[in-house]
Amino acid sequence: MQKITSITGLQNAIQLLKVEQASKEQLLKEQFYRTFESLKPVNILKSTLNDIVSSPNLIDNIVGIAIGLATGYLTKKIIVGASGNIVRRFFGSIIQVGITKLVAQHPEALKSFGQFIYQHIPSKKKRIPESRER
Repeated sequence: MQKITSITGLQNAIQLLKVEQASKEQLLKEQFYRTFESLKPVNILKSTLNDIVSSPNLIDNIVGIAIGLATGYLTKKIIVGASGNIVRRFFGSIIQVGITKLVAQHPEALKSFGQFIYQHIPSKKKRIPESRER
């Protein structure tokens, strides 16, 4: 800043500082309002949902988790069945959690295994009867 030597220079400097202070005050008020609005629960929920929806792997993650849960549940049903044995139900629950976790963490392995089985199961092709010439 320059050295002020006159009264008019001092008055001009004071006026410039007042203008600068007013503009900074206005910016501060605007920032406060934006911060206040962003901290409202509704806006926090909206921004969180937007982040979740815009996630590129959302569908893959949901499908992997759903397949993991279904596989774990079916595994428990197969192992435990209708048994009332508490030990069998306990081990069934442990196996269910393990299978669910394994499949949810590695859904691509289960997908490739399913594709392998699908390709190697012989399909019955409809046979078209030969046309008989008369």
